[in-house]
Amino acid sequence: MSNLHTLNRREFMRVFAAGAVGLGLGGCQGGFTGAVERQKRPNIVFIIADDLGWRDIGYQGSEIQTPNLDRLAKEGRVFDQHYVMPTCTPTRVGLLSGRYPSRFGVLSPAYGKIYDDDTVTLPGALTRSGYTTHISGKWHMGSPPEFTPMKYGFTSSYGYFAGQIDPYTHHYKTGEKSWHRNDDYLDETGHATDLITDDAVRVIESRHTQPFFLYVAYSVPHFPLKEPEKWLAMYPKIKDESRKWFAASVTHMDDGIGKIVNALDKMGLRKDTLLVFVSDNGGQKSWHSDTEYKGRYASLPHTVLGNNLPLRGWKGDCYEGGVRVPGFVNWPQTISAGKIETPVHIVDWMPTLCHLTGFEPKHSLQWDGQNIWPVITGETTQVSERIFYWKTPGASAVRKGDWKLIVSGKNGRSELFNLVRDPYEKNDLASRESERVLEWKALLQQIASRDRERIP
Repeated sequence: MSNLHTLNRREFMRVFAAGAVGLGLGGCQGGFTGAVERQKRPNIVFIIADDLGWRDIGYQGSEIQTPNLDRLAKEGRVFDQHYVMPTCTPTRVGLLSGRYPSRFGVLSPAYGKIYDDDTVTLPGALTRSGYTTHISGKWHMGSPPEFTPMKYGFTSSYGYFAGQIDPYTHHYKTGEKSWHRNDDYLDETGHATDLITDDAVRVIESRHTQPFFLYVAYSVPHFPLKEPEKWLAMYPKIKDESRKWFAASVTHMDDGIGKIVNALDKMGLRKDTLLVFVSDNGGQKSWHSDTEYKGRYASLPHTVLGNNLPLRGWKGDCYEGGVRVPGFVNWPQTISAGKIETPVHIVDWMPTLCHLTGFEPKHSLQWDGQNIWPVITGETTQVSERIFYWKTPGASAVRKGDWKLIVSGKNGRSELFNLVRDPYEKNDLASRESERVLEWKALLQQIASRDRERIP
């Protein structure tokens, strides 16, 4: 086992202090506080799938074939309770800020300006730590031309700005262009999965004199789905056509992830690279539109998409099926294989990666997340008693310890579950645990008091 297995800040602080490097956001203070030896700081490849459900990946018992993801998970550490937000923009904001998205008034897919002018984003922090930072794929955290990836700390950008696109035309559902390189619109031909993969490989195979952070945000298996016959032919036993498209899109993505790993091997970077994989939210049940994407999918209803079983609920819900997703970390010779049963959250990744790369802010960034590196390495099974919080347009939820409270925004109904005894949320204990409901409601209100009402 490498000495990197127990990385801590003292191992990073070497020889001399360095000033801030590169560009971040306006007002971003803090930087690379020690000259971390280049070989000691990992490259980071963070891969996020779009709408991949709990049982939509091979190692979770799915019928979907994901050999590359399965191998990476087997050789790495699998999260048993990795939480995200119920929809895409909020999860991505949580990842790049270390804060609950409701702190920015973001409760659902959002456009316009997301971050404050002085927000220190994850790529901004890593740029200041001497990293190059790259995004390949979905942005969906602001609208062009003002609020695009390179404005928020990315060294390079490629992919699409908006929410979900047609996989071949690369246009948003309203018909507008979205594909770009380095924040400028671009016309490309090909399937979005292949284009995103090819760009990620290009970044890896570029000449690197600095460590890099590569954020790969795939468009699948989010609707609308259209896949080459090569991938569809692998699922003759799946009867529902849209579920077959879904399965094919996941296997297509898995193949792309295999190419990314092969590129790391080819460049001799594999042992120096931390790879993280998660989904942005739980699987979606179905979708159909006669008008979106210029009506191209009117005769192709997506009646069966994701599978979150045995968890309850779908994308958009605060139930476990909406917010608990597949995820793992892999770093050869550094992270040992196994399972992480400790609950973690998407907002934990910014403080964790900042710790790992030696970035120390000079003032509080008001992170809601925590550094989970000791949990990942197995040094501890618990950082501290965690409190997790979700807020959507239709509900709010809080988890403290084993207990989770969900409060409907429409009628104020409260549901209370003990997730250790009842992980599938079948037994609502609110009526039997009235005092606990009151306590958890007060906790929910306390956490929510730091939220911002979104200004259109």
